[in-house]
Amino acid sequence: MKLTPQRVRGFLRDPGACRVVLLYGEDTGLIRERAEALARAVAKSLDDPFQVTELAREELARLPDEAASLPPIGGRRVVLVREAGEAALEPVQAVLKGPAPALVVLEAPGLASRSRLRTVIEAAPDAAAIGCYPEEGRALEQTIRGVLQELRVGIDPDALEWLVAHLGADRASTRAELGKLALYIGVGNRVDLAAAMECVGDLAGLSLDDALFAATAGDVATADRALELALGEGTTAVGAIRAALMHLQRLHRVRQLADRGTPVRDAVKAARPPVFFRRVGAFTSAVQIWSSEALVEAMAGLSDAERACKRTDAPDLALCRNAILALARRSASGRGRRVE
Repeated sequence: MKLTPQRVRGFLRDPGACRVVLLYGEDTGLIRERAEALARAVAKSLDDPFQVTELAREELARLPDEAASLPPIGGRRVVLVREAGEAALEPVQAVLKGPAPALVVLEAPGLASRSRLRTVIEAAPDAAAIGCYPEEGRALEQTIRGVLQELRVGIDPDALEWLVAHLGADRASTRAELGKLALYIGVGNRVDLAAAMECVGDLAGLSLDDALFAATAGDVATADRALELALGEGTTAVGAIRAALMHLQRLHRVRQLADRGTPVRDAVKAARPPVFFRRVGAFTSAVQIWSSEALVEAMAGLSDAERACKRTDAPDLALCRNAILALARRSASGRGRRVE
């Protein structure tokens, strides 16, 4: 089943008999937050290895067995799958066909809207798919109020309006900035406009996606700042490089459409997954800057960087920064002409 936004909050508190939950979309911080909320709702703690098991994408073959296992102390297990994608389709189908009692939670940022995995989960009565996208407007306002209320801090209307304009690209980044702001203000006090502007820096609202879109559009400074923030908040080097590969793959598909005669604007509209409206400008610029051949070469370079990061004692963060900022510098050099 596909959950409507109105049903999500209650579902996160009690997923009931649901056995598989797919979390997809562009807000990786919100995906992680909702995955952990579901795990706590069922297993009560994320720290008990008998109740909660995490699987990487490379471990998907274990999913049916893990989902069928019973915890030694009773209750219900949770199996969290990080960076799930189409490769999870067959293991998930096996789980849904059997009597596995565990709750399987799939984190799938960037999953295509026509994904077979998403189609299967939306059609299953004991599975749920939840979209996780950057908040804005009233939804973001409610999140900011809610987080500050949890931290026992009030906020003035003009400060709230300013924060809505400067936060929201990623839930994890938003929470981090609000936590810093609450610490600055102190419990029981109110955030005014001056405090909000003083405490929430220029990096607020930047995410890994911002780094990637900026990199392929040639905005080196924004790519550098956003990447530094994402890595500082826990994004792994390999995870960032894989996200960059997915970004280039989408860009390459759109560039190929344009090469076959589709107007760039229409090709961008045909992108899958769709480009979030705030990033259409940067994505369109990237399509105009990069040639198909250059994108293939860049993807090969990222694959090499990923392999290098996995070597023992490799300086993975430095390798990641170098790989992504190399894209940004190459894009910047191609502004006004095609990167070949």
